[in-house]
Amino acid sequence: MFALLQQVCQPFATRLSDDEIIEQLPQLKGWSVENNHLCKPFTFKTHAKLMLFLQAVAWIAEQQNHHPAVEYVYNRCVVRLSTHDSNGISRNDIICAAKIDFLMLL
Repeated sequence: MFALLQQVCQPFATRLSDDEIIEQLPQLKGWSVENNHLCKPFTFKTHAKLMLFLQAVAWIAEQQNHHPAVEYVYNRCVVRLSTHDSNGISRNDIICAAKIDFLMLL
């Protein structure tokens, strides 16, 4: 995972093959593939902690110019990543997932 943290999202990323995605998933604890998206649920003790997490996710998204879909209710959220231009999961999604996971280590 730490090697992914040093990488940055690139414009015009191409879609990864199913084999490439399966190869990368072990680096991303708790992420799964659903409907051509990388997905992961997160749960926090309070709504305020969830909001802080979402602000940090937004900051990562802006820095990487790669924005996830997020659904949230009170103290739970699901983050979904895909690359619309490639119609599936790209290296950018893997990079952003790793950066989002790193937030949980802080």
